[in-house]
Amino acid sequence: MKTLYDVQQVLKKFGIFVYLGNRLFDIELMEIEFRKLYEGRLIDEKLFRSGILVLKREHRLEEKRQREDETVG
Repeated sequence: MKTLYDVQQVLKKFGIFVYLGNRLFDIELMEIEFRKLYEGRLIDEKLFRSGILVLKREHRLEEKRQREDETVG
């Protein structure tokens, strides 16, 4: 798993669609849902770890992008 799209596809397989209208909030909710899938033993540890790494990276990048937008605007 390498991209946020990959994480979304896993969530989609379980009928979980996340769209709050704010990318940062979307990523945070996806992480919560992904953790619940793991805790419920619906996904294995390898998939969980790779998905969480993707979500953490995307969260960092989005926070950075939003900070840069604030300083420009």
